[in-house]
Amino acid sequence: MINRRQLLGFGAAATLALAAGCTGGAGSDDTATGDFSGEVKGSITVLTNRTDLVGTTLPEYAKKFEAKYPGTKVTFQGVTNYDNDVTTQLSSGDYGDVLMIPNTVALDQYSQFFEPLGTATDLAAKYRFTSPATLNGQVYGLSLGGIAKGFVINKRIWAQAGITAPPKTPEEFVAGLKAVAAKTGAVPYYTNYKDAWPLGEWNNQRAVFADPQINDKFPADPNPWQPGKIQHITDGLLFDIVNQKLSEKDPLTTNWESSKPMLATGKIATMLLGSWAVPQMQDAAKAAGSNPDDIGFWPFPYQTGGKFHATIDGDKLGAVSRNSGNKATAKAWLDFFVNESGFATDQQAIPPAIDQPLPASLQAFTATGVELLEVPAATTNSGREDEIIKESEIDLKGEIYRQKLVDVARGAAKGDKDSFFADLNKRWSAARSQVLK
Repeated sequence: MINRRQLLGFGAAATLALAAGCTGGAGSDDTATGDFSGEVKGSITVLTNRTDLVGTTLPEYAKKFEAKYPGTKVTFQGVTNYDNDVTTQLSSGDYGDVLMIPNTVALDQYSQFFEPLGTATDLAAKYRFTSPATLNGQVYGLSLGGIAKGFVINKRIWAQAGITAPPKTPEEFVAGLKAVAAKTGAVPYYTNYKDAWPLGEWNNQRAVFADPQINDKFPADPNPWQPGKIQHITDGLLFDIVNQKLSEKDPLTTNWESSKPMLATGKIATMLLGSWAVPQMQDAAKAAGSNPDDIGFWPFPYQTGGKFHATIDGDKLGAVSRNSGNKATAKAWLDFFVNESGFATDQQAIPPAIDQPLPASLQAFTATGVELLEVPAATTNSGREDEIIKESEIDLKGEIYRQKLVDVARGAAKGDKDSFFADLNKRWSAARSQVLK
């Protein structure tokens, strides 16, 4: 199964921690860029979670690299349980020459295991998504591609309902789903409640306010579920969709793998996911004998200043091992993979290099009037949101409380929208008071 967590190397939130005594390299100097001097030649090993590409696509990229740099050899080591297994390799000190940074590694540990690739100022001028890999002014990893957040839709079904342009407000969106229900045989919206992780996508829409400070402001807000606030807008739309019976009849029977051909063939009209899902749905359409051009991508139905805004974020980060015995070739491979291999384009991802064009599916997305925004991480309140999440026991970035939201909305649990949001505000506010006291 390839899902959001596997497409380009995307991972779930870190759930492990490296032992404090783990060491992966010679020291932790955060001030100097790594030494990549020397001739680009010899062999390197690249660790990857893309076990599905180790025997196919990745060797093709390696051939191009080896032709550019005669005398080099790139070997891939596919790792199925990537984060856990590579964490063990980090602890042992033997983790190849180039690797994707496991989600188990905290940012303040990057200098133990990876070579600094350049200054934040220099690399941010060339690449997207450098902020998550920046420590003390140095960048330790380059994203392998990026995604945008929004709704994957079946355009044919929405057109049958009389709608060919993205709705601009939550109310228009609900009206559109009602038209889908009335005029087609499709399920208007599919929650993927049982697999659950897609419900976390409802937390990825903060760019709609076009506010670069929103991640700093969010932990300071005692009532994020009040009308007009981001959680009321996003979670409120999900509640209304379910409450007005515009989603699947029995959420307990949903299935992620089955949902892909269902959307691809028009049995489902809409799912909130990310641009990573577009090629998967297109592949499902081809496999089912349907038209892959039916698959579209729309922004969240909210405008600021008369424009849609969509969050973009980066893939897992490619890094050079601090223990590599061939850092010149390792760095050359990472640069080649990010800039010249075509991997991001092949995966219909946002290229890390700022000067490269968006893939066709996202060009169509931006043509609808969407501005793509990379929302900066919190600085003043860095880490506070996670502390409030833990204290309040509201898994904002997960799916448990949104499963409860769906249950309340469909009448399977007590309460209504107002009471459910009031409880969330109460718990969040109390936790915030404890964390920010």
